[in-house]
Amino acid sequence: MKWRELADHQIRKAQAEGQLDDLEGAGKPLNNQPGVGVEAIGFRIMADAGVVPREIELKKALDAQRLVLQMAKEPAVRKREMAKLAEMELRWAIERDARRKYARTS
Repeated sequence: MKWRELADHQIRKAQAEGQLDDLEGAGKPLNNQPGVGVEAIGFRIMADAGVVPREIELKKALDAQRLVLQMAKEPAVRKREMAKLAEMELRWAIERDARRKYARTS
């Protein structure tokens, strides 16, 4: 089963169970502004629901780690913080690539 079919199935199931009945903005069109992609709209919907994609969480953690690295002065500490940063960048790249691959196949 393709991702799109799986998502459609889950949406139909939630509709049948009434889980989508009382959502804010139900029945109203999405605010589709020119130049704003479907992906951005999806991120906005998730943010409004209080859900943060793992990719975004990792990006925020990366920014924080870069600040930690800037503050580190001792060579041993800098080396340790650089290793953390490299691992975090790898995890972020994996999450980003997985989302892009999913978007291409759905």
